[in-house]
This record gives sequence, structure tokens and C-alpha cells, in this order.
Amino acid sequence: MNNAQSQSFSFVSPGGRTDLSYRVADRQPIGALSGPGLLEPESTIAVADYPGKVIVLNFWGSWCAPCRAEADGLNRASAQLASKGVQFIGVDVKDTREGGSDFHKSKQVPYPSIFDPSMRTLLSLQGYPASAIPSTIVLDRNHRVAHIWLLPVTAEKLVSVIEPILAETH
Repeated sequence: MNNAQSQSFSFVSPGGRTDLSYRVADRQPIGALSGPGLLEPESTIAVADYPGKVIVLNFWGSWCAPCRAEADGLNRASAQLASKGVQFIGVDVKDTREGGSDFHKSKQVPYPSIFDPSMRTLLSLQGYPASAIPSTIVLDRNHRVAHIWLLPVTAEKLVSVIEPILAETH
């Protein structure tokens, strides 16, 4: 394993960019990201539970108007990509369990969400801006950061970024 592969992901946004893509050679793993389930508090949801899958992490809150606006697009992209080896995981931040659960149910979110009112999972990503909600991180099949949006994302943008990642050999 070379030195670049043994490092953990450390976020840097050159020039304040909000749409960042990482070349395969520059990707770093995020480490062990997990947390309690939003709808099933006794369960733990972990990136490591989905080996070999491309992971889409979406950080959201029921209080966030842009999060509400992007939810339908995320649902569409999740449905379109699920059979291709893509797993979406939501991370509900700075929220109450009731508010997050109501949002999850009313928006008919088809994928699991981690309940993270203290933003522990987000803060574990070294240097990641905690104020960037909503934000979305795409991990390649080796669970290394491939793409980040620090703004709402559309289904079309997600699919256009994820399709080439799915085509990569691992």
C-alpha cells in the first residue's frame, strides 16, 4: 500500500468551489463512517456494510429548505441506480428524531438515514465544512471520496457523475 492510500480523507475546497471531483489516483478513504438509524434507532448504519458498492452520502436536515427541494431528485437517482450497485445513505444532522422521521416518511425516502443531531459523522470528515447542508459525497467502490457537492444536487447531475465511477475497475 503506498502512502497516498494509507491516508484518510481530508477536505480542501480550492477557491471555495462547491462541486469537486477527485481523480482516481487522488482519492482517499473516509474511514469508518457509521451511526444509529433514523427510523430504527437500535440499528447501526455503516458505509462498511456495503462492500464493493458505490455510496452516495447525503447530509440533510428537515429544517433545511434546499434539502426538501432536492429530496425528490435523490429518490429518483436512488431508484435508477440501485440495481447498478449504488447505495444511498442519508445523514440527518442538527435535527430532532421526530422532525427527521417525519421528513423521511413524507418525502418517501427509499434509503436508510443515519440520525446525527450532533453532526458527529460530518465532523469526522477532517476539514469538511459543517455549515454545508445539504451536501452530497460520492464514494467509489473502494469507499474513497470521488465527488463532493456542497450545494443541492439534481438526479441528472448525480447520475452523470456516478455512471463513469461505476464503469471504473476496482
